[in-house]
Amino acid sequence: MSDRRFYVIGAAGQLGNHLIETADGRPVTALTSADIDLTDESSVWSALAEVRRGDVIVNAAAYTAVDAAESDARTAFAVNADGPRSLAVVANERGARLIHVSTDYVFAQPVRDVAGEPRPYEPTDPTGSPATVYGASKLAGELSVRDADPSVIVVRTSWVFTGRRGSADFVATMARLEAERETLQVVDDQVGSPTYARDLALGLWELADAVDGPSLRDGALLHACNAGSTTWNGLARAVFAELGSDPERVQPCTTDQFPRPAPRPGYSVLSSESWAAAGLTPLRSWRDALHAAMTARSGDDHPLR
Repeated sequence: MSDRRFYVIGAAGQLGNHLIETADGRPVTALTSADIDLTDESSVWSALAEVRRGDVIVNAAAYTAVDAAESDARTAFAVNADGPRSLAVVANERGARLIHVSTDYVFAQPVRDVAGEPRPYEPTDPTGSPATVYGASKLAGELSVRDADPSVIVVRTSWVFTGRRGSADFVATMARLEAERETLQVVDDQVGSPTYARDLALGLWELADAVDGPSLRDGALLHACNAGSTTWNGLARAVFAELGSDPERVQPCTTDQFPRPAPRPGYSVLSSESWAAAGLTPLRSWRDALHAAMTARSGDDHPLR
């Protein structure tokens, strides 16, 4: 649709920022928390007053403070479940399409293969009851948007990073700590798929352009993340290597050594087969993506670290 318009919710966040940067000439309305309050239904309707048939809304906004959510469930559910439902209601009434970004935290227990080993989650695997308020609120969001509008496309992703200075994401934090500490301990018993926000943004634009395709016109539940998996320790060591530092400075530890208010999943690798099956370009390996992120970081007007 040549006159299709795009609306990015959460445009100031790490994913939203990359969506705006990679829009590549598409007519995009960028909406930050100053423009739209997902906890206020009237604000949602007002901010999306110009949405029309054929437009695409990409919801990259979320309450992602996993630990804080344990003591602030009301806000977490308002942002992650009630707000997205309002977006879906608007999309359904206006004949627009909603792409809603979700998370690996919606799964409760690993799914095991015939040998008893955890295998990557498929969208069709049961989620169970998530162990965290954050996970429960995001699962509630998935259910609420699809209930309000069956044509919604839900995209789960995992371990999103940018690596940019000033960011609080894991890669950026490890790059900062490399310059501040001689050694550090990072958990080595949690396994997931790191995902570069820029790669995910490019994938979401490909998806947004293809929403009328035969595999997507009636809605979908997809997984999108960079290929492969590692532990947080493995990711941290890779960051050090990119900085030309000795990865051995990153020492392994267990989750039990660093208890947090919200329990972290021991295994949350997502299979991206559904993404490819929908005719979309698979995201490259997480290691190649990390190299790209760190190369972009080194191109700034500041020291690499």
